[in-house]
Amino acid sequence: MKVAILTSGFFPVIDGVTITVYNRVKRLSQMGHQVLLICPDYQPISSLYANWSSYVGEIFPGVTVLPLESAPFMGLEFDRNVKKSSYPLLLKALAEFRPDLIHVDEPERLQLGFDKIPAADFAKRAGIPCVSFLHTDFIAYLEDYFALPKPIIRLMQAISKRIVSRIYNAYDLTLISSKITYNKALKMGIKNALKAELLGVNLAEFDPALKRDRFFEQTYQVADLGAKVKLLFLGRLTPDKGWKFTLRTLSQMANSPKYQTLLNSVALMIAGDGSMRDEITEALSALPCPVHFLGRIEPDAVPALLLNSDLHITTSEKETRGLTLLEAFAAGVPVLAPQAGGIPDSLESGQTGLLFQPQNSADFAAKLQQLVNDSVLRQQMGARGRAAVADLSWDAAVERLVEIWQQQIERAAA
Repeated sequence: MKVAILTSGFFPVIDGVTITVYNRVKRLSQMGHQVLLICPDYQPISSLYANWSSYVGEIFPGVTVLPLESAPFMGLEFDRNVKKSSYPLLLKALAEFRPDLIHVDEPERLQLGFDKIPAADFAKRAGIPCVSFLHTDFIAYLEDYFALPKPIIRLMQAISKRIVSRIYNAYDLTLISSKITYNKALKMGIKNALKAELLGVNLAEFDPALKRDRFFEQTYQVADLGAKVKLLFLGRLTPDKGWKFTLRTLSQMANSPKYQTLLNSVALMIAGDGSMRDEITEALSALPCPVHFLGRIEPDAVPALLLNSDLHITTSEKETRGLTLLEAFAAGVPVLAPQAGGIPDSLESGQTGLLFQPQNSADFAAKLQQLVNDSVLRQQMGARGRAAVADLSWDAAVERLVEIWQQQIERAAA
């Protein structure tokens, strides 16, 4: 099969989309398929990503990455989006490659750059199927990135829903990995949605042998953590990841005598980078517990990082599924997360972690205290989490995707 994948992001940027696309094309190569991967160009920010050139050209047998001219995305220094001027190059590359199918990840973000629905016009003229993948709830991001009155934000979101549904309905199929997100898509007016298990983890990479004494001291040169419970925040340091709630809640806990013992017994490990780094650094400096910023973490370092942590915390309410949750489960680490977005599709509260009520600081603190104080409960939840993702391999996820693609090709041919 020859498949062209147009994606809003790729390595060296690290997030749920880029990790998904990387694992997908790696397995497509192993399966013998030919792939043209088209993404934004990261050379303009080579000062941030010295290894950007490792992800250009033929990165696997049969997989070629073509970068398109790019610009900063939403003012974020570390991220890029395609530019309108690069669309003719996209069409030229597709014409030369002659794919059997086109797959587009996050077309609404790409549409902002191209100023047109990406690749749909080419696919229609060529008589080939074109499918999309809904990864991110960008409409919900509006309240994080625009300091406007709530009525205006709600109006913007209502208009955005109509625009986004029109974009996705331009494709033959819209793929979604979360039941909750799938139902939201239907209510939004996306009529071609298909829910399928298309995310995975490499369970073998999360080898318990990677867990060792003094891991953080030896790997990240932090001070001796002793017996402190290590709380890992793994993800971008950006507004959409719930950091304003996190900072507000931890500040309240630090000012309450009720939580002094709790805070003195933990260490916060912040893995990631982003536009809020300075704000987060300043706010967390007031906490009585150690706080260590580990910076951007390469994907191959994530398993050891999680295996040597005691609890993974996310306060993001905008996840469509939450890939880091699945990775934490693979490491046998319980998760504390809000009951929002697609997270409940991944986390069964009381079994593989705990869900707290969104924006409820008291509930967050109570659930955190429960998990920190009970090491046996954490171990039990961790074991159940690892069992829960035992069948969620990337091999199986990509095989399902290829099967869906093949059905679309056969349908178009008929």
